[in-house]
Amino acid sequence: MKLDLLAVAARHPAARNGAAAALRSLNLQVRSGEQVAIIGPSGAGKTTLLQLMACALPPSAGVLQVDGQDPWTLPRRDLQRLRGRLFLAPQVPPLPPRQRVVTSVLAGRLPAMSLAASLRSLFYPSDIPAAHEALDRFDLADKLFERVDRLSGGERQRVGLARALLSPARLWLVDEPLSALDPTRADQAMRTLVQQAAARGITLVSTLHQVEMALAHFPRIVGLRDGELNFDLPAAEVSRARLQRLYAQHENELHGDAPLPTDEPVPAAPVPAVMHCR
Repeated sequence: MKLDLLAVAARHPAARNGAAAALRSLNLQVRSGEQVAIIGPSGAGKTTLLQLMACALPPSAGVLQVDGQDPWTLPRRDLQRLRGRLFLAPQVPPLPPRQRVVTSVLAGRLPAMSLAASLRSLFYPSDIPAAHEALDRFDLADKLFERVDRLSGGERQRVGLARALLSPARLWLVDEPLSALDPTRADQAMRTLVQQAAARGITLVSTLHQVEMALAHFPRIVGLRDGELNFDLPAAEVSRARLQRLYAQHENELHGDAPLPTDEPVPAAPVPAVMHCR
C-alpha cells in the first residue's frame, strides 16, 4: 500500500482554536512495501502525520492519497473498507483491562470478520495457536490467558504490537512503539516489526523518539520539525550534524545511551530476514 501526501496541512484534533497547524505544506511519498521511520522533537507533528495516513484525520489543506485514492472523497462504506486495510498502533494501546490477552491479540483480525464472528470471538477465541505465535515473537507467549490489567506497561505495549501480526492490513502505522520498553525488549520489538513487514510485503511507517533504533532498523529516515519536512534520507546519509540541527533546542531528546552517528555516513540498515516461530 502506497501513500502520497501533496502539500498537506493538518491540525492536531486536540489543538486549541487559533493554534498553529501541526503540519504545514508537507510533501511525502511512501512506496508500497517500504519501511520508514519518522523522527523529530516533541511537537514536530509525528502523531498527527500518522493519523492522517490512517485516514482518521482529514487534511485541512492539500491532498492525501492512499493507493492512488483520496479517502475523503469515498463513500462512507468504502472509507470504512479502506480503514480495514490499515493498522494504527497508538503509543498507549486501547486494550480493555478485564479482557484476556488472547482475545486482545485476536482483535487484530476484527476488520476481516463478520459481526457475528467478532461477537463470538469475545467468548470463544477462534485461533488460539495464531495468537500464541504472534505473542511468542514478542516473548509474551506465557501471557496468552493473562488478563490485560495484570500486565506491565511494556507488556501491554507489546500485546498491542502483536495485534499487527494478525491484522489483514497492508499498512502498519506504529506510534512510538518503544516508549515503555527497556533497550533489549525495544530492539526485539523493532526487529520483529521490520522483519515481519518485509516478509509480508507490508508498508511500515513508525514514529520513534529513539534515534539510534530508527537508524539501526529502518533504511529510510524522515525528519520532522515544527510541522515541516526537515530531511528525507537513507539511514546511511543521516549524520550527527543533521540530527543536531533537527533537534536544536531539544538536545535532551536526541542524546540517549547508545552512540549517535559521527559525521561520517552510518552503514545502511541490513536487509531484514524472516523470523520463524520456535
